[in-house]
Amino acid sequence: MAISRKPQDLIEIPSGALASEFSRLEDLEPDHIAQAYEHCRLVTRQGSKTFYFGARFLPLEKRRAMWAVYNFCRLTDDLVDKAGDLALPQIQARLSEWEAELLESFEGRVRASRPSMVAWLDTVRAYNLDAQAPLDLIKGVRMDLEKSRYANFEELHLYCYRVASTVGLMASQVMGYSDPRALEYAVNLGVAMQLTNILRDVGEDAQAGRIYLPQDEMARFGYTEDALLRGEVSPQFVRLMRFQINRARRYYNQALPGIEYLPEDCRLSISVAARLYSRILTKIERNNYDVFTRRAFVPKSEKLLGLTRAWLGRKLGWHELPSGPLGSYEEADA
Repeated sequence: MAISRKPQDLIEIPSGALASEFSRLEDLEPDHIAQAYEHCRLVTRQGSKTFYFGARFLPLEKRRAMWAVYNFCRLTDDLVDKAGDLALPQIQARLSEWEAELLESFEGRVRASRPSMVAWLDTVRAYNLDAQAPLDLIKGVRMDLEKSRYANFEELHLYCYRVASTVGLMASQVMGYSDPRALEYAVNLGVAMQLTNILRDVGEDAQAGRIYLPQDEMARFGYTEDALLRGEVSPQFVRLMRFQINRARRYYNQALPGIEYLPEDCRLSISVAARLYSRILTKIERNNYDVFTRRAFVPKSEKLLGLTRAWLGRKLGWHELPSGPLGSYEEADA
């Protein structure tokens, strides 16, 4: 998923047996709500440095709301990724319980013992979030229980939409937008970021039994599942990865013009997030496509450089990310 991992000691897995009964938000003290947002800030800071860095350039109230959105998405993802030895029916049951708790939040009720959801409900009310995007996110998480292979990009695109574009749609509601077309661009940015996650985590996901690379494209480039499970960085794998990386870059570039539909005080934050996340693709290239033994990440020094470039890009009207060193999306398919 597009949401990065967070430390074990901050995991707040839903469990009806451990949580208190539901309360109305208006019955909670302001300090309780403030502490809930502080919890979300700490989880976001430790769980996704890139997300946290990009959110720093939002106005404070919207920044707090994005911490709440991150925490909701993180908790949803953890229901599967941190399930441990739970059997499939148990995980499904917890997802159903979580979905019911989400729906309670849209009725104005929340478990006071769940700081992430206290902040989430306050954000839902402040920015009039609707239920469709978070419900679709839960559907995406369910896909990881039901599917471990994707026949083609159409199937993968649906997964990317559910687990990542939904985050962009929620963010768009928090930030506000001047034209409904902004939502289409947000969907593209979510797909780009999730494709980036998938390419970075090819080796890790394979060890967990999941292969997100489309099966028909693996066959087209002559790269087998057995080779993937062995971690082979062959010429066939390099060509396959070039194709996937250039596709991801195309989605980034299709997303960037939509930033202009956001309020002025939110544009730099999204520019920074898009440019920093896309740098992971460059890191994969510089690691010679070894996503099995080397993890692609953007160090702090390059994040600061990315901030400078994003700021300059806004001043100079750049609406595309730099091209990769290996040509276009179409060239990689040759």
